[in-house]
Amino acid sequence: MKLPVVLGMTRRGWYGALVVVAACALAACSKDDGPTQPPAPECPDPTPLTLTLPGYFPAFPNPADNPLTVEGVALGRRLFYDPILSADSSLACGGCHLQSLSFGDSRRFSEGVHGDKSRRQAPTIVNPAWLLSGVFWDGRAADLEEQATKPVPEPTEMSIPWPDAIAKLEAHPEYPDLFCAAFGSSKITMNRVVKAIAQFERTFVSTNSRYDQWKRGEITLSPMEARGYTFFNIEGKGDCFHCHNEPLFAEPAFGTASFHNTGLDSVVVDGGRGEISGDAADMGKFKAPTLRNIMVSPPYMHDARFFNIDQVLAHYNHGFHDGPDTDPLIRKRLLRPAMTAAELDTLKAFLETLTDDDFLENPALSNPFEGAAPVAKRK
Repeated sequence: MKLPVVLGMTRRGWYGALVVVAACALAACSKDDGPTQPPAPECPDPTPLTLTLPGYFPAFPNPADNPLTVEGVALGRRLFYDPILSADSSLACGGCHLQSLSFGDSRRFSEGVHGDKSRRQAPTIVNPAWLLSGVFWDGRAADLEEQATKPVPEPTEMSIPWPDAIAKLEAHPEYPDLFCAAFGSSKITMNRVVKAIAQFERTFVSTNSRYDQWKRGEITLSPMEARGYTFFNIEGKGDCFHCHNEPLFAEPAFGTASFHNTGLDSVVVDGGRGEISGDAADMGKFKAPTLRNIMVSPPYMHDARFFNIDQVLAHYNHGFHDGPDTDPLIRKRLLRPAMTAAELDTLKAFLETLTDDDFLENPALSNPFEGAAPVAKRK
């Protein structure tokens, strides 16, 4: 292409004129439209969330790769209660973990979307942030995030492949924006779903039972409650503290789960931890659960065989099977007299002090869907 020569302009001069004209045009636009601003980010950064804890609690373990945020917890709360994560949109996490039951289930075995019964009792969820390993009765999940990956595709629970569950969330009119707010991007992945649910569950903090109020010096325990606390913490009586450490009343106190065969059966029926580890010495062993809100969360044990707390105490009070695989902490109880009925009542009085009504009724932990479809098939 030949450029014309205007008034004797050389080709170099022609190019220079074009540059000057373009620069003037840009300057005029800038002057007319004001200074240019960088485009606003598609998704703003989420807001960090800090929980306030009593001084006698261990430090809150806020994971660096999934720290609590206001938006992440809000998304997790919605996902926890939304049945969209099940095959027929009838069952949510909250269907088998009811807040009024300390996020446990009153049924012996929970029921999945196809009517199948689960193998073990749905455990309560109280102060789960401090359980840094060994989630589930058999400890097969390393943390809350891994635990949350399991129920969705499980055939006896929510029974939907993760890609199908993600597609349902992507097609929803609100979830892409909620993920945008929680994670800085509207992209929905399994990893982000379970991170949000785990964030919400880490806010399941129980710190206002009578026990907690007593620890903070706000109340005085009754003589019977105080005596029950003593029984709980000495080997000559209840000897509960080995597996249920204060202040979480779970084992362990600071994160590393351990497992016990408590003599439920003379012959192991459920392999428990042994099925995961492959170690014959672990057969029939299960994680010691928290005792917080224990009085409102029957039935008890991994298979929910005990329907009230009296049956549990009777089991540990010389009612267990004494075999070579039974935990030594349990077997040594046979070396001392059984607790009397009056002493067991005193121990129960202390266990009552672990009930936290504020936790059981906390609106921030409740179902956000007012009048929405049921979160479970209850029969």
